[in-house]
Amino acid sequence: MQKIVCVTLALAAAAPALAQVPKGYPASYQKTVDEAKKEKKLVIYSSTDQASAQFLLDDFKALYPFVDVEYNDIGTTQLYSRYISEAAAGGKSADFLWSSGMELQVKLATDGYALAYTSPEAKNYAATSKLDNILYGTTMEPGVLVYNKRFVKKPPTTHAEFARVLADSKMNGKVATWDPEKSGIGFTFLHEDTVAVSGAMDLFKALGKSGAGQYSSSGVMMEKVISGEHYFGYNVIGSYALLRAEKVPDIGVAYFRDKTVAFQRPAFISKLAEHPNTAKLFLDYLLSTRGQTVMANKSLIYALRPGIEGPAVPKNVYSKIGGKKNLVVIPVSRDLLKNLDPAVRNDFLNDWRSALKGQ
Repeated sequence: MQKIVCVTLALAAAAPALAQVPKGYPASYQKTVDEAKKEKKLVIYSSTDQASAQFLLDDFKALYPFVDVEYNDIGTTQLYSRYISEAAAGGKSADFLWSSGMELQVKLATDGYALAYTSPEAKNYAATSKLDNILYGTTMEPGVLVYNKRFVKKPPTTHAEFARVLADSKMNGKVATWDPEKSGIGFTFLHEDTVAVSGAMDLFKALGKSGAGQYSSSGVMMEKVISGEHYFGYNVIGSYALLRAEKVPDIGVAYFRDKTVAFQRPAFISKLAEHPNTAKLFLDYLLSTRGQTVMANKSLIYALRPGIEGPAVPKNVYSKIGGKKNLVVIPVSRDLLKNLDPAVRNDFLNDWRSALKGQ
């Protein structure tokens, strides 16, 4: 369901004191801040859950209180379709797009919808987290195994072990996973499993034999696990799982020690932005030490920037999966466009359907 949050123009009188050029930025950045003061507004389309994003929006507001932020929480596929439709119609649309649908973000950016902008923070990120100066990875979010502690005392730690657990008839109907035909991030996770995880198809067959439920969001999967309808949720977005587990003691979060796949959450400024300077402020904030620290400590969206401390940082994932070598982070790259090729998609989806039938 789409949600809209409006952050009002509170504390406007304090703006001149707070909205300064960040330390280390060129003096010319003051012009960006001044132009943003005139724009006063920022429209964001994002697949990031409201619960996670709100900490960032609140902190951004504290930095730039003159900005009225309209935050639209939309699914990855809907975000893409809505933006394309609005752009074609020549109407108002988003200034800033931030989505876990990596392929779709690359598609939009490389199709000419992204404003070229070299963030002052770009130098702090690896080449695998940037696409030219049009698209920036902002997070490193692993897929995890969520489980209900009332029914699972010792979660599996490898994909093969998980497949063996699912072979027990008691597990029939007790696992949830993505529907890759309806979810962009679901397709990304499961498709990358077949590339990075040895024996992934064997696990998919085990999912099929156990009658796995298929869903289009991590939130629904976690609710099903919390209720006990399912015992496991496979490849749930780790960031959301951490935040949920803080409030629900029955929720457990496990990591696979053979290989764990992680995505980055790419962001770009729309070339059609009505408020481009304000969008620059938000992109720079997300990539900054301050924004990444909020991600790692409050939003619990895994920070991507090196050197950030907190519970949701890459090194804490490494310690759970047997080292950095076992983490497969999907690069922000034009190579992702091949996943949108109908032949590639159909081949994978046919394999997926066959596996679920145990074939």
